[in-house]
Amino acid sequence: MTLFDLDRLEAKREEVSGVDGELLHDAPLAARMRPRSFAEFVGQEHLVGEGRVLRRCIEADQLPSMVFWGPPGSGKTTLAYVIASVTKSHFSPMSAVSAGVADLRRTVDEARHRRKHSGQRTILFIDEIHRFNKNQQDAILPYVENGVVILIGATTENPSFEVISALLSRCRVFTLNSLTDEEVRLIVERALVDEDRGLGRLKVELAEDALGHLVVMSNGDARVALNVLEMATQATASEADGYRRLSLVTIEGALQHRALLYDKSGDQHYDLISALHKSLRGSDPDAALYWLGRMLEAGEDPLYIARRLVRFASEDVGMADPQALVVAVAAQQAAHFVGMPEGNLALAEAATYLATAPKSNSLYEAYSKVQQDVERTRNEPVPLHLRNPVTKLMRELGHGKGYKYAHDYPGHFVEQQNLPTPLKGKRYYSPSDQGYEKDVRARLKAWWQSKREKKD
Repeated sequence: MTLFDLDRLEAKREEVSGVDGELLHDAPLAARMRPRSFAEFVGQEHLVGEGRVLRRCIEADQLPSMVFWGPPGSGKTTLAYVIASVTKSHFSPMSAVSAGVADLRRTVDEARHRRKHSGQRTILFIDEIHRFNKNQQDAILPYVENGVVILIGATTENPSFEVISALLSRCRVFTLNSLTDEEVRLIVERALVDEDRGLGRLKVELAEDALGHLVVMSNGDARVALNVLEMATQATASEADGYRRLSLVTIEGALQHRALLYDKSGDQHYDLISALHKSLRGSDPDAALYWLGRMLEAGEDPLYIARRLVRFASEDVGMADPQALVVAVAAQQAAHFVGMPEGNLALAEAATYLATAPKSNSLYEAYSKVQQDVERTRNEPVPLHLRNPVTKLMRELGHGKGYKYAHDYPGHFVEQQNLPTPLKGKRYYSPSDQGYEKDVRARLKAWWQSKREKKD
């Protein structure tokens, strides 16, 4: 490939991607309004505010390889394009959705050629880098390590899980936050008045209540806000004075439903179920109902939630209220039987019951100890007196000999060894003083007391 061919290819890429700032007039509003400099960039002050380390590195054109991690619409791709316009490095963007190893190798070859002939470095920007599999990420690794390219990856998923450790160790991870309502409002207001790239020439007026609703329902995602604004504008005809007036009804129609931030297989899935579990454990029914609603309304599988409620009933309520498990299983059956959305109330009832039930992890602790002993000790034989003497040979071998039938004794209790000899006297279950478990504790204490009295 000649230098002329390379320049022509790069010019074509920039024309399509918009790196040079020249976008087609019919490009989406969100693309046209993409900031071109830090002066236009909104949000993420903790990263690119005046005097921040990342901002200084960018302005000094001294970039490390990095990964931008944040929710949709928070500015990951935008920040990458701002870096492209500020630095002297060549910018080569690609999307992990459509690119493959061949594309990576071609970009690396071009970067080598560019460095050799012009001394210019190359920034390789990979959007949605979490969609690259291990082999594809491995293919990037040597070129990041030897400095052929400076990698900037963007992802909505936790890099600790989605980016291979070898690549992650060679990158700085910068976390972007959802935009605040004030920041989304500023972006929308800019789009309304910008005559070159925004809607200024269309004379769009957005009612205050409509603007407030758009901002809140965008959920911190600037792209959602601009897409809805553009759709509402296109659906509204100009009035006699030339203005397009967008009402609350118009914005509601364009929104249809709130863009809930949720990914059934991503961080939000695990973060929200963790929040639900911890709210239940914290005996906070209001928070539990909120997190439950967040998941259900975003389309989470109700049976997944039901399974977690059943687990919670055993792990965190346990014997403090044995009825909790019954309620949780009933909620699972009800949700499965009636389906959604009717089944959401059954799950809400179970969540409320679990949140307000007395709590005890004694059962969880007991079984954890059992698991440790099962794993770390020998598989001891069952004591002879506990074995069933179902055949003559078994009886001759002593199976069942000396077994004490509890119902033949006062209080239907009798002391005898039920654990293998090496574990004799081992106690796994220590009931708490919560709920029903308080009664269990008293009952066991009475039995243990009778054991001690008989020994004395």
